[in-house]
Amino acid sequence: QVQLVESGGGLVQFGGSLRVSCAASGSIFSFNTMGWYRQAPGKQRELVATITSDGDTKYADAVKGRFTISRDNAKNTIYLQMNSLKPEDTAVYYCNAEFTVVAGTQLQRRNGWGRGTQVTVSS
Repeated sequence: QVQLVESGGGLVQFGGSLRVSCAASGSIFSFNTMGWYRQAPGKQRELVATITSDGDTKYADAVKGRFTISRDNAKNTIYLQMNSLKPEDTAVYYCNAEFTVVAGTQLQRRNGWGRGTQVTVSS
């Protein structure tokens, strides 16, 4: 099993900054692409940013130039530095991980989610 634990959410004013973290653990062969998604009230969950094990990143257009995703492979932890925050960034931010486990004599790719951390930006 994999555990993904987010931390660092909170309340911040318009234009402020916040950093959220996601620590992954478990009996895992390897962690592959990891990322952040968010879900605002009444809206569908959407991609924010992803990062591969090699450090390649992808961002949603809405956060490009403001958010930075990074990764510490030694700690199986990813971070999301959020700058110039806007009220429309208010959402629950979820960590997602693609990972590989050993199942018998085979390697299997699986996917997991954290429980989320609330980010609220006041106007």
